[in-house]
Amino acid sequence: MVSDSGDGAPLIGVIDAGTKTVQFCVFRSQHAQEIAGDAIDVTQQTPQEGWFEEDPTEILQAVKTCMKNVVNKLDEKKCKEIVAIGITNQRETTVVWDKTTGEPLYNAIVWNDIRTDSTVDIILAKVPENNKNYFKPLCGLPISPYFSAFKLKWLMHHVPEVKKAIKAKKCLFGTVDTWILWNLTGGPNGGLHLTDVTNASRTFLMNIETFHWDPILLHTFKIPEEILPEIRSSSEIYGKIFGDDFPLKGVPISGILGNQQSALIGQNCFKEGQAKNTYRSGCFLLYNTGTNRVQSSHGLVTTVAYKFGNSPPVYALEGSVAVAGSALSWLRDNMGFLKDVHQDTESLAKEVFNTGDVYFVPAFTGLYAPYWRKDARGIICGLTAFSTKQHIIRAALEAICFQTRDILEAMNKDCGIPLTKLNVDGRLTRNDLLMQLQADISGIPVIRAQSQDITALGVAMAAGRASGIGVWDLESEERDVVPSDTFLPTTTEDERDSRYTKWKMAVQRSLGWAVPKKTLSMTEEKYRLLASIPGSLYLIGSFGLLALSEYLAASGAKA
Repeated sequence: MVSDSGDGAPLIGVIDAGTKTVQFCVFRSQHAQEIAGDAIDVTQQTPQEGWFEEDPTEILQAVKTCMKNVVNKLDEKKCKEIVAIGITNQRETTVVWDKTTGEPLYNAIVWNDIRTDSTVDIILAKVPENNKNYFKPLCGLPISPYFSAFKLKWLMHHVPEVKKAIKAKKCLFGTVDTWILWNLTGGPNGGLHLTDVTNASRTFLMNIETFHWDPILLHTFKIPEEILPEIRSSSEIYGKIFGDDFPLKGVPISGILGNQQSALIGQNCFKEGQAKNTYRSGCFLLYNTGTNRVQSSHGLVTTVAYKFGNSPPVYALEGSVAVAGSALSWLRDNMGFLKDVHQDTESLAKEVFNTGDVYFVPAFTGLYAPYWRKDARGIICGLTAFSTKQHIIRAALEAICFQTRDILEAMNKDCGIPLTKLNVDGRLTRNDLLMQLQADISGIPVIRAQSQDITALGVAMAAGRASGIGVWDLESEERDVVPSDTFLPTTTEDERDSRYTKWKMAVQRSLGWAVPKKTLSMTEEKYRLLASIPGSLYLIGSFGLLALSEYLAASGAKA
């Protein structure tokens, strides 16, 4: 279906490669409503518990198919009006491929995959006091399986094809944006190996101040810089669609943004102090801190919000929730409580007036911000003989809201200025009950964007405003603003705080379930540290400890 006002303004195409769905859609410049689109779900594989993979070739084929389907919906005249392409993508997801054949060397490891616990141990063993925040001054991020460098290190260590390709200088690494761009611009025949600052800032390898790959971090992970893409701004002409594999040959690609940063732009959060929360399989709250890099001391990460061409970079504080909508999918797939997440969740949760004091902490793969506890696991507590599936479904909705409040509390402490409203988007925001619960639990108005394409809109704006394209004026008063509706809090502060206190109690009970083992890699790292001590010093220290123990034993006998 094609919907268009027909005012003749140029068109912007957008590739949106999300965690579960790939889509291609088209916007008319200065307008917030897409005029055409097509989407395809991609298969997610789980070879082991906590492992999440996708086939990079399937992602690429989905992009190609969606583009062809949209081009077929548009007439030839409209296709010629497409002046630029933007790419937005799931962040942190890691792809490695052979630059001579274009073939992936392994499946893409998805952002919420936790197989890299052993890699985390290797890095923690190298830093003083196993401090997970040791590298935050360099990259803004805590040591966590979440980020791309740990996934890349795992691939280098465990996949022989990757080792061989690196040794033969044929390996390329990228996040999903890089993989798509490289193929769009020629692949093995001169494809551009680039990424933008927002995606690079999620790898754990980019210096958050210089916007270059950091030599200290590269040395720590032992990652060769030649396999990494060149870092560019979020809004500039990178190259053009090349060859006959993809439609729209010759159209410039001029915008790249990680999906959460793209949603921040789509929500028009250009001013310091504005924030948005996106509700999808996970939950992602970004707070614009302007040109200031705010180093969080309360569990948030410092990330790049965007950098438009030669303009100064804009930073953000981010809180990421690993499990939001995916908790509802778990209730459907594993527990059989639901048939359809989007149709049944709200109606079933409304059958009860509250959760009956049931709390659900969906820490299936640990907890992200602000806790960063990979040893946490999911719990449901407060159950009684009267608890029903409706109570648990409602508790799952409240869990999304409580996790968002966790992040809001941390942002208030870091920035000193509480948010007065929260802009929200994402498919889950269709659930009116969820939005009302969010307002009631956080105590601030929730402003819901009525458009489902906020993420795609953000990168369309970035691509359209790029130098050399210049068809989207972000300062114009005539440009469309996405319509919204508002949910106001209906609870008292005492009610909110009482329930939040119990949520914190539930979180405490979820910690420490996945007892960390001394992995072989951790043991080997400690052994290497011991082996570096000179033998004579080791012997002196050993005899000293032996003498001390004998002295203490003798003293005890006299007493």
